[in-house]
Formats: sequence, C-alpha cells, structure tokens
Amino acid sequence: MTEGAVGFIGLGIMGRPMALNLVRAGHRLVVHSRSRPPVEDLVRAGATAPGSPLAVAEGADVVITMLPDTPTVEAVVRELAPGLRRGGLVIDMSTIHPESARTLAGELEAREVGFLDAPVSGGERGAVEASLSIMAGGEARHLERATPLLRAVGSRIVHVGGPGAGQVTKAVNQLVVMATIEIVAEALVLAAKAGVSPSKVREALLGGFASSRILESHGERMIQRNFRPGARAGLHVKDIEVLGALARAGAVPLPAFEAAAQQLRALIDRGGADLDHAAIVTELERVAGIELSASW
Repeated sequence: MTEGAVGFIGLGIMGRPMALNLVRAGHRLVVHSRSRPPVEDLVRAGATAPGSPLAVAEGADVVITMLPDTPTVEAVVRELAPGLRRGGLVIDMSTIHPESARTLAGELEAREVGFLDAPVSGGERGAVEASLSIMAGGEARHLERATPLLRAVGSRIVHVGGPGAGQVTKAVNQLVVMATIEIVAEALVLAAKAGVSPSKVREALLGGFASSRILESHGERMIQRNFRPGARAGLHVKDIEVLGALARAGAVPLPAFEAAAQQLRALIDRGGADLDHAAIVTELERVAGIELSASW
C-alpha cells in the first residue's frame, strides 16, 4: 500500500462490495453511508466508521465516493472538502453529469486536492468479483496515485481524458447498455409472439454475432422474470438526463436512446423504479399481450 487510510462513502448495491474488496486487498478503510447495515458489515470486515463525510475526510488521505446521483455527489464532496488535507485525492466512482465533475475538480484544485471522475461498468456482479471496467477522467498523476486502489475493485482501467471525460464515457456506455437491453427485449418478445421459444432463440443467438453480455445476462433475467435489481431502473433517470443534455449540446440525434428512454420512463411511471432495468421487457409484453416464460 502507498496510501494511509482510504475513505469510502456510499455503500449501496455497488459500493458495499467495492469497499469489501478494498478491505480484502489490505487497505485501511474509513466508511460512511446513509444506511446502517452495510456500514456494520464493513466494520465487521475491519473498517472504521466515524459517522460523517467530514469525519471520513479528516481521517483519510484518499476518499472514494460511490453515490446515486449528481446532487448527492456535489453535496457530499462539498461537505467533506473542509476536512481534506492538502495533497489529498477524491475519486468519484458514481455516475454524474460531466460538467459537475469538471466543477468539482476545479473546486478541489483550489484547495490543492486532486480529483478523478472514475465511473464504472459491470454491475453488481462486477463489483462483487472486482472485475469492473473503470473509465477515468482527470490528471494522469492523480490516476497513477489511484491505480493501486482501483485495481482492488476493477480489472480494466482506462484513462480517457481530463476532468469530466470519465463521465462522458460512462454516459456513452449507458447509451449502449440501455439501447441493447431494449433491443434484446424487443427480440425476445417478437420471437415469443411469433410462436418460437424465447429461451431457444436466446440460446441460438448467443452463438453468433448477436451475442452480448446483455443478451446473456439480461436476456436470461427477462425469460426467468428475475427482476431483483442488479441496477435499478430508476437510476437510469440520471442517465436519460445526462445523455439528453449531451445530445442537445452537440446536436447529435440519438433515436435508439429515445426508444429505450421512452420504455424506461413507462416502466418507472408504472411503479417499476426499484426493479432491475431488464424489467423494461414488461412494457413490451404488456402491449404485445404476451409474457415470456422459461416454461417454453
């Protein structure tokens, strides 16, 4: 280890296993989260929990945040900032708006504190298995310092550019994910409506160019009707907002994104915000008048 204590704020579906992997890698962790049970899990694993973001910052050289949205990240980073030492480092691994990441980087730089926006892809499974893909934006020297920590939670680390570049990359990642989930749902519902087993169709497609991790994992979820959240549909609201803002700013048409966003909004409006985003298939099923089933 090259650092002293490491702060970790945000122990949700992704943050908790990421923090546990840091402890297992030998890092001395100081943690905080709104929910008490995951904090207690980390304390049992060897972390300490001082009780507030400010106290975390005061006891750590590097602070990692893994929080649900842009306003929460902004509030927490600004709360902990007075406790940061000169030469400290904040690594935000949440998914937030790129402009917010640039603003926070500037505010912390004025305090002589480094900042990386390092969002991740890989879902809960990737967090548990420490196989996340990490898209890092910020100065190269900050990434070099952070790399031993990031290697404890991810298997791929790519420096994509300056402050905010990580968040742009994550937005593009979410565009691909959202659009692919939508098209997998459409394919399976269409197959079922045409009288062909969606389970068999998925099995066949996995052997060709249509194969993808989303067809493999989310396609199975759709067929098995397993909508326990690996990633909650409601969290995509922020992705919809960020992608919409980027598209408008660049005058870039995103027709596939618009179709997926429409289905996600419908799912959320019908009470599905806390379901896995694979539950988008239920909107197509409802209109088509058919339900996928593993019993085919």
